[in-house]
Amino acid sequence: MPNSVFLILSVIGDDRPGLVGELSALISAHQGNWLESSMSQLAGKFAGIVKVALQPQQVAALQTALAQLDGLRITAEVSTPTPSSTSKRRMALSLVGHDRMGIVREITQALAHQGVNVEKLTTFISTAAMSAESLFNAQALLQLPANLDPQVLTRALEKISDDLMVELNLVEE
Repeated sequence: MPNSVFLILSVIGDDRPGLVGELSALISAHQGNWLESSMSQLAGKFAGIVKVALQPQQVAALQTALAQLDGLRITAEVSTPTPSSTSKRRMALSLVGHDRMGIVREITQALAHQGVNVEKLTTFISTAAMSAESLFNAQALLQLPANLDPQVLTRALEKISDDLMVELNLVEE
């Protein structure tokens, strides 16, 4: 869409059938193009983020219509497209370790200390096959500074815990 802007939606409410259909119909009715999303049911609540492209003159009307959707709290932020940075590298991170309170804080602090930007983060808990212990799992898309050696980042993350298994892979663009 030439001259379009992005509308980033944060959506939360009681989960029910048809909710995503209502949201997508409303976006389409305002000539919006649903580009990307991530949605989950968390503790009985529907939670999602959606990236929509639309013409600037449609933004206010769509925001007004979104506020009218029953049972949902929607926050909408306008973002204009920006050129991507060529001085950074993207890497995929896969991480597994024993779950404990504060592990996300420790991991994100280690990443920030190395100048790494987290573009996407997905976490979940699984059960270890042999011991039935809770395992923390994280999948992330990272943007690394051009001068950061991935091995340095791997070692920094592995220092968090002896049992933390870290895998970094370059993401081809």
